[in-house]
Amino acid sequence: MSSRRPQQNILVKARGLVWRDSLLLASEIYLGDGSIKGVRPLGGRLEFGETWRDALVREFDEGLGVAVEVIGKPMVFENIFTHQGVIGHEITFVSDVIFPDVAYQQDGPIEYVEDKGETCRAFWFDVEELDCGHLELYPNGLKAQLPERTQTS
Repeated sequence: MSSRRPQQNILVKARGLVWRDSLLLASEIYLGDGSIKGVRPLGGRLEFGETWRDALVREFDEGLGVAVEVIGKPMVFENIFTHQGVIGHEITFVSDVIFPDVAYQQDGPIEYVEDKGETCRAFWFDVEELDCGHLELYPNGLKAQLPERTQTS
């Protein structure tokens, strides 16, 4: 559990919406003091020359060891934000993904490893309970777009 500070360049990311009934799989975002700032769908950065779809499949494979299928067209979000006093700028492609039926059926946390070797945790969240006071859903604007999307699996 470490706190990430934004880089001073534009990052391009891909994030996958994994649904289990009305619950969304999302990982926690921490502040420097260890408190949870919010949650975001799983995924990560695009590598140079990589499409957003390829990056999303790679991120799930590397982090969770799960082969996902990316479905539909992406939603695209541009966010300029401040995280712990540092300005960040991200372009994020967000799309539904399908998990294999046998992957991660338990209710507890799902631990995975990010690219820098950091162990992270993801949970199944009721989207209606996010952005209602204490936990924000990132990227900004994502929750408002979700009712327009088909929630699969």
